[in-house]
Parts: sequence; C-alpha cells; structure tokens
Amino acid sequence: MAAPPKRPKVAEAAGSDPLPAFLAWCGRAGVELSPKVRLGRQGALAGYGLLAAQELQAGELLVAVPRSALLSQHTCSIRALLEQAQESLQSQSGWVPLLLALLHEYTASNSPWQPYLSLWKDFRSLDHPMFWPKEERTRLLQGTGIPEAVDKDLANIHMEYSSIILPFMQAHPDLFDPKVHTLELYKELVAFVMAYSFQEPLEEEDEDEKGPNPPMMVPVADILNHVANHNANLEYSPQCLRMVTTRPVSQGEELFNTYGQMSNWQLLHMYGFAQPFPGNTHDTADIQMVTLRRAALRRARSEAEQQLVREQWDFLCQLEMVGEEGAFVLGWDEVLTEEELSTSLKVLCMSEEEFKEYKEQEGWEDDSEEEENSTLSNEALSRLKPPCKKLLHDSVLLTLESYRSDLKEDQDLLNNKEAYGKLSRREQQALHVRYGQKKILHQLLELVH
Repeated sequence: MAAPPKRPKVAEAAGSDPLPAFLAWCGRAGVELSPKVRLGRQGALAGYGLLAAQELQAGELLVAVPRSALLSQHTCSIRALLEQAQESLQSQSGWVPLLLALLHEYTASNSPWQPYLSLWKDFRSLDHPMFWPKEERTRLLQGTGIPEAVDKDLANIHMEYSSIILPFMQAHPDLFDPKVHTLELYKELVAFVMAYSFQEPLEEEDEDEKGPNPPMMVPVADILNHVANHNANLEYSPQCLRMVTTRPVSQGEELFNTYGQMSNWQLLHMYGFAQPFPGNTHDTADIQMVTLRRAALRRARSEAEQQLVREQWDFLCQLEMVGEEGAFVLGWDEVLTEEELSTSLKVLCMSEEEFKEYKEQEGWEDDSEEEENSTLSNEALSRLKPPCKKLLHDSVLLTLESYRSDLKEDQDLLNNKEAYGKLSRREQQALHVRYGQKKILHQLLELVH
C-alpha cells in the first residue's frame, strides 16, 4: 500500500471547512470576486459551485484572477528547476512540468498554494473511470469508447512516471520522495489536471508552430461546473483571466462554465460526470471505422468481392480517410466527420470498374455540386443512395451489438425512478453515456432504414 501524501496541517483538522481559508487566500492573491456571487457546496450541481447571490446581467464580471495567482509550471515554487530541466521533461501529454509542480505544492506544508489545493482532500472523489476497477469499467461502459481511452491513459501515466518523473525525483531527493510522491498520487493529479485545468487558446498560426499551450490551474474559475447550456465563460487578457456572464442570471441560479463542445463519453472520461438526456446537446456516438469495413466484408458474396473491399479500404487509408483506430463521429443533427464517412461509403459501395476509374483520378473529382452536398446532415443521410444506406445501417447494428444492454433496457431504467434511485453513482453516470449514444445510433437507423 502506498504511503499517503503529507498534507498541510490545517487541512488535516477533522471536519474543517477549507473554504474560508481559500477565500482569505483569494484576497491576498488579488483575486477579485464579485459581491453578487457566492462560493459553496449548497445549491451546486456537484462539489463546490459558484452561485448568483443577486440577479446578474449579461457581460457582468464574476471573478478576475491575476496571472500571478495562476498555478502553473511558471509560477510554482520549483519553476527555476523545471525551466532548467525542460528538455528532459518533454512528453506526449505535455503535462509533466505542471504535474511535477503539483506533486511538490500539494505535499509541501509551507506551499503558498495550500489554501487552494486544500479544497481537494481526495482527488479520487472526482471518480474518473480510471479509478474504477477494470471489471466495472468493462461491465458499465463497454461500447462507449471509455474503457479503451482509459487503458491508453493508464499506459501513458505509467510510462511518464517511470521514465520521466522518477528520474527527476531521484535527481532532486531534497524536494521529492518516491514513497510520498507515488505513482498513485501522480495518477490522482492527472485526474485533477484533466478535470480542472485550463489551456489558454493560441492564435492558429502560433498553434501550428508551437503546439498547444501547457495546462494551468485557475483558482475560482475552475470551481464553476459545466453544462452544455452554460451562462458564463472565461476571457483571457495579458493581466488576468476574467469569468463573465454570457446571459442574464437569476438570483440563486448556479453559474456554469463550458468545457467546450463535449460529448457525454468525453465528460465522464475527463471530468467524472455525464449530463442526463436530453441535456447534452453536444453529445455524440461513434462508429469505429473498422466496423464499417467489417460490415462491407460481411455483405461481400465472394472472395473476389472481399478482395475488392480490402483494396478499397487500403485506398481509403492512403487518402487518410480511415485508420485502424479511427471513428466516424455522429452528432444529433449531422455527422461531424462528414468527409471521412461520405468518402468511405462512396468508395466501399463502388463496383470494381467504378473503383478502378476513381483510383485513376486519385480520388479527386471536379464536381462542385457533389462538394456542395457533402455535408452529412440528417436530411442528407436520409437521401443517401440505397447501397450506402444499407452499409451504414449494417454498421450501426454492429455498433449497437458492442454494448452489453439495448436501448429499451436503458430506457426502462431511466423511466423507473425507484430502480434508477437504487443504482450507484457510477451506474447512473454510465447509463447516461450509453443511453445518449444509443439514442443517436437509433436515430441514424431510422434515417437510413
């Protein structure tokens, strides 16, 4: 069993509420909190939340956080050390410097960030699926895409910890102790960064050149919960970050930020919760690209036809329209990966002669009308040619087979308040993810029937 991390003494007091100390810290750090709002758990959707103590108009400032109060690799106590070691701390995630900063600040009793970090005594309470037993993840989330995403996360976490974090800690034994700064604590802090960090947007040309900005922690702004129909958002300026209202808010109403256009599976995977149907207007369902290939191979009536499908698939791979781990993403109103799905359906439904001609043109057609009609809205899906409809229909059926329950079972659970109330929180969150995805898939079945 890993040794528990050392915590500042003030946070260890039984039943102590860390909020007053945090609000006092905000005052010292120059965080400007509107007198029209209050922080707390009461009335919040989950955990802490920001609520309107008075009526608010659109464009009103809720909180301004000076850049000196942001917790990042550039503001932490070991920033000079992280700067010196930046080349050895590079990783696929780009999170290692911030995670090292958090490992240090979370366990240092004299950390200036202690009142902020004390709001989270146990990061496992975020209840990301990465903390669920593997059997439970599989049982509740099979077919949703989450188990596969978690497996990749855990593999990356283990790799980063063993190959980057441990060598760095061993080189600085005065600051780090592997018995305290364990793999388990590192995993919990990854969940914390997943759920609460912000990344400042870059101009498009800068992003192409430099890649995305590293994540940072933004006190108070990170307390706002998320819903798709949000009423506040974060604005960036050289001096500070400002959370402002986007529409009028009534007294007593909770203030919600947006984490972006997130589907329920992304919300549960990264933030530990999902929105009940039909609240998440950004929800999506995936058809794995290889499922489309499997459906095409199934309908091939001879070895020659199967060989044609394989050649068509290889050609689509060369065009970078499909890949072994890719997915076609379906929204409520349209296909979000419209070019990939449209081209794949067209190619996989070609005869040998049509495919030969298409290949000779290298997949390019000077057909402005076809280009115009390539948007796969729900209406466009209903107007697909019969072979394309059939292939898509079969792919949806195969996708639905990957879940452990059908739509009716999930619907019955949601409609039965007593049965739903007996579900664990994890079972409820997983149900919301599965149900939304299946509703989108069944809607598509109707469109291509």
